[in-house]
Amino acid sequence: MLEIQEVDAVMVSTPDHWHSIATVLGLEAGKHVYVEKPFALTIREGRAMVEAARRTKRILYPGTQHRSAPHIAEAARMVQSGEIGDVSLVRVWNSGNIAPNVQQKVPDSDPPAGLDWDFYLGPSPRAPFNRMRFLTNYRVFSDYAGGYITDFGNHRVDSVHQIMGVSSPHTISAVGRRLCPQNAGDIYDLHVATYQYPGFIMEYVASWVNSNGIGGRSPGMRYYGMRGLYNRPHGFAFYGTKAALYVDRIGYEVFPEPEPGAPYAAAPADESGIKYRAERKTFQGADATAEHAQNFVKQLRTGTKGAVDEMVGHTATAACHLGTIAAKVGRTLHWNAEKEDFENDAEASRLLTRDLRKPYDLIRI
Repeated sequence: MLEIQEVDAVMVSTPDHWHSIATVLGLEAGKHVYVEKPFALTIREGRAMVEAARRTKRILYPGTQHRSAPHIAEAARMVQSGEIGDVSLVRVWNSGNIAPNVQQKVPDSDPPAGLDWDFYLGPSPRAPFNRMRFLTNYRVFSDYAGGYITDFGNHRVDSVHQIMGVSSPHTISAVGRRLCPQNAGDIYDLHVATYQYPGFIMEYVASWVNSNGIGGRSPGMRYYGMRGLYNRPHGFAFYGTKAALYVDRIGYEVFPEPEPGAPYAAAPADESGIKYRAERKTFQGADATAEHAQNFVKQLRTGTKGAVDEMVGHTATAACHLGTIAAKVGRTLHWNAEKEDFENDAEASRLLTRDLRKPYDLIRI
C-alpha cells in the first residue's frame, strides 16, 4: 500500500503496540499520517515518530479529537482569560465498573482460521493466542496498550494541556493497584497519579470499580459515557478562585464560588441573597470526532500544519506514560522535558522504551 503513489495519507488505527512502526513507515513512504491516540506505546517510540515527521516534512496528526471541539476551546478561553480566577488544581478522572468478572479470564486456544497471530503480536513479546488479548480486549494488557490512563486519560490530559497552555509536567508521583485480579490483563484498575506543572497541580484518577467519577450534576445535562441517571464517568475539572469549571467531551459547566461571608453559615432557603464571584454556565456540546477528521483533510489540502501537530500528540501521551512509570517504580520522579528523560533515575529511564521483537523491529527507537 505504501508503494502506491496515488495514496496521499494513511490512518493508523491498529492496536497501540503497532502505532509507531506503521506511522514511521508511512511517513518515510511520503504519506501524511493520522494516528489514533495514544500516540505510541512508549515515550521513545513517540519521539521516533516526531523525528520522522520532521525528517520527511509530512503531516503527522494525532487523533485527539477534543482539540477540534469548540466547547473545549471556549473552556481554554475562560481559564486563560482569568474568568474563573487563578487555577492551582486540576482533576482528571476516568471511571467504570468491571467488578466482578466483567473482563473474565479465558483459557488460551488456537487462533481463529485466517488470523496470522504472530503478525498481530508483531513487535510485542510472543504469547499464545487468547481471546482477551485480541482486538476488543487488548487494552488490558501492557504488551499492547498503556492502560486506562493512555486509553481514556489521553484525551483529557491533552485537553488539560490545551486549556492550561502547558505541554509537560516536571514532577510525577503515582500509585497503582489491581483491584480485580480475577479479570484478564495486567494493567492497573486503580491508578492515582499526581503531576506538578509550572503553576498548578494535576491529579489523575482511574477507578474501575465504580462509575460515578467526580463532580456535581446539572439537571438535563448529558455526560460522556454515562450509563445511568447519576454517573459522570469521565471528565476534567479546573478549580479557580472564582469558579470551578467541569468539562467533558460533550459539554461543560461552571460552578461559581460565593463571595466571602460568615463561615459555616446555614444555606438560605433560596439563592436570592447570595452573591457569586462568577457567572453560572452550562453548555451542552457534542463529540467532535468528525470535525477532527475533517481538520486533518483540510491540512492535507492546504499543505500546512495547524495547531494540532505531532508534538501535541507526543507530549499528551508521554504525560500519561509518566504516570504509569511513576507507579511502577514507586517513587517521585523528576522529568526533564527538554531531554525527555528523568533526572538521575536509571531504572525509570529504562521504562521509556521497549525491545521490539524480531523480525518486526522495523524502526529505530
